[in-house]
Amino acid sequence: MKFIIPSLLLLVLAGCKDSETKTNATKQIPMIENATQKTTQNKKNLAAIGLEYAQTTQQALGKQLIGTIQKKGTSAALKFCNIQAYPITDSMALKHNATLKRVSDKPRNQANKANEAELVYIKSYKQDIVNGITPTPVVKKHMDDMVEFYYPIITNAMCLQCHGTEKEVNPETRAVIRSLYPKDMALGYGTNQVRGIWSISFKEQ
Repeated sequence: MKFIIPSLLLLVLAGCKDSETKTNATKQIPMIENATQKTTQNKKNLAAIGLEYAQTTQQALGKQLIGTIQKKGTSAALKFCNIQAYPITDSMALKHNATLKRVSDKPRNQANKANEAELVYIKSYKQDIVNGITPTPVVKKHMDDMVEFYYPIITNAMCLQCHGTEKEVNPETRAVIRSLYPKDMALGYGTNQVRGIWSISFKEQ
């Protein structure tokens, strides 16, 4: 009996300790899940902010561009883009307190050439389109609260007036493109293709 009682006590104590450990581990699971949910929700919120910046800038550019096409034609719209696209984008960047870029692997203006990191996202978005996957924003948050946001620019029928094949881009428009952009690479697109991406950075509030 002298040896049995201590042994029983050890078993009971060991059992209690094991049970306590399992209980503590169980309590920690909701905390981990909550942290994951908060991170996911935060990224969704940041994605919504990035989308707002991209869409409002696109609307500002598109409104002026469409108006020019309707009033003066496609060639005039090309000249408008050459002069006004950057000032409009810069004014929206100032409004949103963000860095706004439209970049491409096949740029018309060499200032819009994608860097190595941006090329990775362009390639990924192109593959999504090929596979029938609806593109979603990419959000990367850094330790200094800076946020990087990426989202594709998809071609539609109107884009093809300046970015399509010989069927859509008339000779006059091609001549203007060659004149304004001697190193142009932005022809030959069809509809629903990745023309480039929005590359936006801003500080989380």
